[in-house]
Amino acid sequence: MTHRTRPVYVVLLAVWVLVVVWQIVEHRRVEQNVREALINRSKDISSTVGRVLRSERRFGIISQERLESALAELIKKDELTGVSILNTRGEIVASAGTPIDLELKGLVPTGVHWGHDSVALMNLVDLGTNVTSESGSRPTIILSREDIPAPPTNRPPPPAFVPHPDNTNAPPPHLAGVTNRTPPNMTNSPPQERGDRRRGRMPFGRPFWMSEEDYKTAIEKKGVHSFVMVLSTRPLIAITNYDLWLRLIVSAFAGIAVVGFGVAWRNLARTGDLEVRLVRASELNTRLKEMNLAAAGLAHETRNPLNIIRGLAQIISRHPEATPEIREKSRNVLDEADRVTAQLNEFINYSRPREVRRTAVKLSAILGELARALGSDLEDKAMKLSVPADLPVIEADEQLLRQMLFNLILNAIQAGESGGEIRVVAEKVSASEVQFDIRDNGPGVPADQRTEIFKPYVTNHPDGTGLGLAVVQQIATAHGWDIRCLANEPKGAIFRMTHVRLAS
Repeated sequence: MTHRTRPVYVVLLAVWVLVVVWQIVEHRRVEQNVREALINRSKDISSTVGRVLRSERRFGIISQERLESALAELIKKDELTGVSILNTRGEIVASAGTPIDLELKGLVPTGVHWGHDSVALMNLVDLGTNVTSESGSRPTIILSREDIPAPPTNRPPPPAFVPHPDNTNAPPPHLAGVTNRTPPNMTNSPPQERGDRRRGRMPFGRPFWMSEEDYKTAIEKKGVHSFVMVLSTRPLIAITNYDLWLRLIVSAFAGIAVVGFGVAWRNLARTGDLEVRLVRASELNTRLKEMNLAAAGLAHETRNPLNIIRGLAQIISRHPEATPEIREKSRNVLDEADRVTAQLNEFINYSRPREVRRTAVKLSAILGELARALGSDLEDKAMKLSVPADLPVIEADEQLLRQMLFNLILNAIQAGESGGEIRVVAEKVSASEVQFDIRDNGPGVPADQRTEIFKPYVTNHPDGTGLGLAVVQQIATAHGWDIRCLANEPKGAIFRMTHVRLAS
């Protein structure tokens, strides 16, 4: 991950997190809506129970058998599994369906208990229809057949009405004197009660066969106060599970899209980097071709005078009449001529275009050959070259790779200290790429010179030409690799090659 691709990956990750959070919020909203729909359905059922109570009661009393039969019809539907009607003490006076545990957690204080596959709702009076009373009228009492006594049969019938022969509107003898009286419990009774009389109902109050004490006891024990119902949450679970799977699929596709975009961006970045390196290598080769033409002419024009000078110096140094001083100066001329020739050869090598012919190359085999070729240099400074046996096989030009590694190891030997160590380390960075290092424990390279040392004629070694590392960078660039100089802890330098492709 580079400094250019890191912000893109962070943005992609943030987008995926936002999508996941959005799906979680939407799923919770759907779940809440489904729960509210289930609560609204319970309101409809409570209204139905209220209508059943109002339609079935007589004298403020409803038969438990008839009520439970009506409730059983509601239970036959899949959504409602159980219902119980409670008195003021919280005791069940009528029920149908699955028995309800009134000790469920949260049922008494909140009126709602969500279970694994059901929900219990208690005291739904405030959810819709008031089932306990109607406009302040008498309470509804649920009695079984055993609790309702038979009406008395020995009560004397009322006296027959006989009209007066002279006045057909005269009252009978037993009602004489009360003709203009207002019937009791009519004019002074509430309008609701008079309406009940007109509709054929009994006036509000206790039933005629109950004493006041029995009526109060019946209200306490059998009076309707609230009710509890249990609804199945299987439809809710099915809807929420379906929605959850959809959200998971959306999140998964979002993650796949983010990963795909990230991979595409990485490949695009790598392709861009590769194109930049190839363009740079092409420009370098073009410049080197031009430089090579100049170097060839320079070499032709320089080597001949150098050879003449070197030959004359040899003749003078071997002349029998030459003094020791002249011979010493002649040898100095020979050494300088050889040094100039070496620099000229290095310059020609540097200016030569790098035509890469890639083949599968074993790093361990080439490093083994170089260890033998540089054995005397290593022995002179008592240094050790460590080459692992499991180095990978890479795509490279074998001759150019050998020259690059030769220059790097020789540079480490020249810069190293006596008894030092040079290590070759390879590390796989992806399925198709590897990086390898040439590490030493010498004095290292100052931080401000780690990029300058790859420029021509920049060297820290007194006998160096300053073109060795420049050639190394040329070869790496021609392969499409990157080479960097890093610090080696606790001391020394690391020359690291990256973007090296493994051989297929």
